[in-house]
Amino acid sequence: MKEFRHFGVMLDCSRDGVMKVSAVKQMIDCLQKMGYNTLELYTEDTYEVEGEPYFGYLRGRYTKAELKDIDAYAKSKGIELIPCIQTLAHYTALVRHPAYAKIVDTNDILLIDEPETYVLIDKIFATIAECFTSRNVNIGMDEAHMVGLGRYLDKHGYENRNELILRHLNKVSEIAEKYGFTAHMWSDMFFRLKTKGDYYVDEPLSFPEEITQKVPKNVELVYWDYYHSKQQTYDAMFESHKCFEGNIWFGGGAWSWNGFAPLNWFTVQTMVPAMKSVIKNDIQDVMITCWGDNGKECSFFSLLPALYAARQYAEGNFDMESIEKGFYKLFKVPFADFMLLDLPNKTARKMVDWQGIEKIQNPCKTLLYCDPLMGIFDNLIAQERAIPYGDYAMQLKKASKRAGKYDYLFDTLSKLCSVLELKAELGVRTRRAYQAKNKKDLLNCIKEFAEVENRIGVFHAAFMDLWDRENKPQGWEIHDMRLGGLMRRVKTCREKLQKYVKGKLSKIDELEEEILPYGDGTFQENVHTFIVSMNLA
Repeated sequence: MKEFRHFGVMLDCSRDGVMKVSAVKQMIDCLQKMGYNTLELYTEDTYEVEGEPYFGYLRGRYTKAELKDIDAYAKSKGIELIPCIQTLAHYTALVRHPAYAKIVDTNDILLIDEPETYVLIDKIFATIAECFTSRNVNIGMDEAHMVGLGRYLDKHGYENRNELILRHLNKVSEIAEKYGFTAHMWSDMFFRLKTKGDYYVDEPLSFPEEITQKVPKNVELVYWDYYHSKQQTYDAMFESHKCFEGNIWFGGGAWSWNGFAPLNWFTVQTMVPAMKSVIKNDIQDVMITCWGDNGKECSFFSLLPALYAARQYAEGNFDMESIEKGFYKLFKVPFADFMLLDLPNKTARKMVDWQGIEKIQNPCKTLLYCDPLMGIFDNLIAQERAIPYGDYAMQLKKASKRAGKYDYLFDTLSKLCSVLELKAELGVRTRRAYQAKNKKDLLNCIKEFAEVENRIGVFHAAFMDLWDRENKPQGWEIHDMRLGGLMRRVKTCREKLQKYVKGKLSKIDELEEEILPYGDGTFQENVHTFIVSMNLA
């Protein structure tokens, strides 16, 4: 049996949803049962920092007392709680405050070489040193694509960006060392700068010593990969990382960031080759990330089957019958039932990429928020055979009765599917009836608009219950506005159709416009504002 130094999960507590302390403790219990020994809390600015009142302001930040409470509970369960912070980019919320304008390079990236940048980072380390007993820390440093090209460029001129990042990394590592921390960081920027934007390679890549030798000795690299279904890529990436001295971590992804429903099937598909490569390359530190991009709509507890499977794969157990039995023994819910939580994202038509790998899609978010009159996604819907959302709703409702304390997960997604049973194709049907001047069909559409509005209200209540169970209240206002706005928009569309049918409107301008193809033929848009309108404020 392979031994791991760390085998853990990372929970995103920065994308509108900060998990309640009670929910984090519940997750710690789940992880301990499954054989995990590590938990990272990903907090960009959502924790208290002395002397920084705007750090996590109105965002549900953790207090020092809360972090200490979680740390003590994790320790009592044999789980190492590791702070997962940012020290370069991903400060989207923070940079909105004028108080931090002086230390912003561009976008969400801190200004390198600015003394006040390092004053802030020192305060951050003082906080985590006080609140966490672990002396491991994830310092982020990922996806800083435009580093050095904003205010830094204005102040200092262009500088080799590898040199810039390495200089910053050394300054951060000195602060980490001051507080006794060994750091690990996402490795993508080293690859992206070398390959002009790409991260992943299928053949090993070499790095010059002028880069590898400048990575501090107390910093370890994390190769993160949530996408690949072939072991060759993982093997090549691990080999490429061996150019750098020191330990290598692996970060996989449990897909929770693509709308309201998980993609456990895709997590399982990527974890099989990933864990085979982890075993082959004798990787001692593994982290499975659970992100909450664009609103944390998906519950992290819906990922339990994928997280359990990943842990079993790491032990060399790839027998699904054995895995399903083991999962039921621990959670008293059938593995197959939990996998039903994927249903809202299950399309009738499979799309594959150039390698023949099935593409991930999130129709449940796209079809919920797409505008019934603007028709941005009508071509995608028309290409897709009808998604059986009514059947999905029924399957999830039945499974909720077998799910014990996790019944609310199934109930919420069942009610979402109930909305989509009518709304998914309502815009297409409305446009078709309008263009055919078929007022009888338009009257039927008007009735459906009224029912959709009611069903959205039912889903809103269920989703709010889920949120209140798992997350702090800050962040829910986003969903109130999104779903409340959706209900109002559905009502407006209905009222406009009624006026047209009664002859009070001679035409509906939105339904007169030709709809052009959108994207690559798949439901992959995850940003709410991009889904609802082509008019971006």
